[in-house]
Amino acid sequence: MDSSKPQIGKAALWMTGAIASFSSMAIAGRELSVTHDTFEIMFYRSLVGICVVALILSLTGKWHQISTFKLGLHGVRNLTHFAGQNLWFYAVTAIPLAQVFALEFTQPIWVILLSPLLLKERLTPVRVLSALIGFVGILIVARPGAVPLSAGVLAAALSAVFFALTTISTKTLTRFASIGCIMFWLTVMQAFLGLIAAGADGQITLPTLTTMPFLLLVGLAGLLAHYCITNALAIAPATIVVPFDFARLPTIAVVGMILYHEPLDHWTLLGAAVIFSGIFMNVQAENRNSLATDSPHNHQ
Repeated sequence: MDSSKPQIGKAALWMTGAIASFSSMAIAGRELSVTHDTFEIMFYRSLVGICVVALILSLTGKWHQISTFKLGLHGVRNLTHFAGQNLWFYAVTAIPLAQVFALEFTQPIWVILLSPLLLKERLTPVRVLSALIGFVGILIVARPGAVPLSAGVLAAALSAVFFALTTISTKTLTRFASIGCIMFWLTVMQAFLGLIAAGADGQITLPTLTTMPFLLLVGLAGLLAHYCITNALAIAPATIVVPFDFARLPTIAVVGMILYHEPLDHWTLLGAAVIFSGIFMNVQAENRNSLATDSPHNHQ
């Protein structure tokens, strides 16, 4: 009996949780947009996050891990994430949900391209090819010239760039800070950023009985999605996890069709498949390199 099968099954369950969480957050964001702007959504989401993180730190007795070391880097990370998340919330109100998710999938492509500049990582031929394939996928999804380039498409595409910058800064931060510390400053800093941005016009809409459940859902789903992905990657290789993550696209396409009568756009699905193929090719190459590095012959 293959002992890896139970692990793959567990990873699939974690990724199902991640898909459900991301989809729920997109739906909640669209429902909230009727009453709250994106800054207000981020402010209330962060307040929910503070409560959850504080509870977890208290239950696990890990408050001592919270440190102001590298606070500036925490600030950069949370500013880029704040920008990316606001753009993402705007995009889910402006264009079909499947198109938002397809363009969001380009985040690893931007990580590949930005890492040599920011982390001094080597840009290998496979990474370059992966990025080129990814950009072909972006052109298929956005189809500039064939259809008007809307603000929603630009917002979704830009959100992926900011999420990539968040990933890169997180990678650096994990050398100095625990996950609990990173999540604490994420929620606290973004609560302040959300409050300042939401109050810039002199008016902050308070939650209502209608919006409160969706605000709680946004706050909890965001944390749960990343928790599920982290657990999936801890027990299964990325070559297994990444294809499961891609299942987000057909899932949200069906959800958008049922809830919002959004048509199933074959260009979006085709473009997303091309983007995924580029990412998966790079993941497989990285996995082979990792196995080669970890082989017994390299530890003599």
